Formats: sequence, structure tokens, C-alpha cells
Amino acid sequence: MSRRYSADDLAIYLVADAESTVGRELADIVAGAVAGGLRMVQLRAKNLPARDFLAATIASAAHTAGRATLVVNDRVDVFLAARSAGAAVDGVHLGQSDLPATAVRELIGADAVLGLSASEPGELDDLASLRAGTVDYLGTGAIRATPTKKDHPDPLGWDGFARFVDLVRAGADASPGSGLNTAAGQPLPCVAIGGVAAGDAAAARSSSAAGLAVVRAICAADDPARAAADLVTEWNQAHV
Repeated sequence: MSRRYSADDLAIYLVADAESTVGRELADIVAGAVAGGLRMVQLRAKNLPARDFLAATIASAAHTAGRATLVVNDRVDVFLAARSAGAAVDGVHLGQSDLPATAVRELIGADAVLGLSASEPGELDDLASLRAGTVDYLGTGAIRATPTKKDHPDPLGWDGFARFVDLVRAGADASPGSGLNTAAGQPLPCVAIGGVAAGDAAAARSSSAAGLAVVRAICAADDPARAAADLVTEWNQAHV
């Protein structure tokens, strides 16, 4: 089974956060975002019981199957249980304090998508020690302070983000077989996250971001489908 995921999916990346949906179901937010043309969704539910998170994942997968890549934040157990139940869930996104990427890759298999949060130069040393293709992309930020993740690192701003992307590329060029490269041999794409929203696409693309990861810009929108469609259009029309 080969990976269906494409780096192009990262352009507008929804982090569907259970605490940011203004009382609506996660699956309903995901359905609207996918209807708006978005192709990458991460489900994040830090405070939901595992049973409820699994149910939300299975329900969301019904909307993303064949249309968008769906990854689960942190919870490898939820990913495995959802796949066991037949849901079309595509992978996992890890933070720096979660299980090691190598161990998770072994658990989820070569076909699954694996993302990792990384924003500090020292974190690249650990990545460089991995085999190429262990991780598929990096979530990098925060660009700005954000209330949806109170333990975020110090904000990078766009200049700091661009410097981090340069470090990733330099490390990948210096060590072609290292974990700073994708399975296809390209430097890991970096998605900008943390306080980003409509109006940020041009700055993101100028800073070599592979995409924008948004939370409230879609989760809290009156019309998630329209918000997603507007973000996709903005990204496509932004000049590099």
C-alpha cells in the first residue's frame, strides 16, 4: 500500500481542535472544510476521552475518505483503533513530548503519514539521526502567540520561520539519507502554525512555508466551508 498523501495537500491544513468548534461536532467542521476544498486535516482532542475521540475520528473519516488526508494528533492508539474499525484515517501527528518518531513509524506502517512539530534548531539534530522518510512533514511555529496551544514555543514570526526552513534545507542537503528528508529525497516541508489565519498566505509563501495550519480561522467560523474555500483561494493567488 503506497501513501496517498501529497505534499501539495499541506497548502491549507486544518487543525480541527475539539475545544475550538464553538459547540459544534468535530466531524461537522471537517465536513465543511473538505467541502471548501481543503485537503489536509488533523484531529486534535486533548481533553476528550479515548472512546469519544475514536468516535469523532471515525465520523470525520467518512468525510475525508478519498478527498483529504486525515491525521490524528498524538494518539497512536486512536489511529490504530480507527483503522481496525475500517475508517480511512491516514496517519498521526506528533509533538516533541510524544512517542519517538521511529517507534511510531514502526507502529503505523510505511504507508501512513507521519507529521512532527519542530521549531527549534536543536530538534533538527534528532531528526537528522533518523532514516529518510521516517517523517513526512514538520509543523513549525508558533508564528504568533495563540490561545489554542498555551504551551507553544516562543513565537518565531515569519523571519524566524524562514530561518528554520533554511536550516532544514541545509541539513537535508548535507545529509541526503537522513531524517531531514522525505522518502522521495526532498527536504521535509514545513507548515506554518500558531496564530495564522486569512491574510497570511503571501507572507507564508514568501517564507518558504509548504502551507498554513489554521485552527480558529475555520473551526470558529460561521461557515467553515466558505472559510476554507477563501483560504485555499488566497493561498493559490498569493505570489511567492
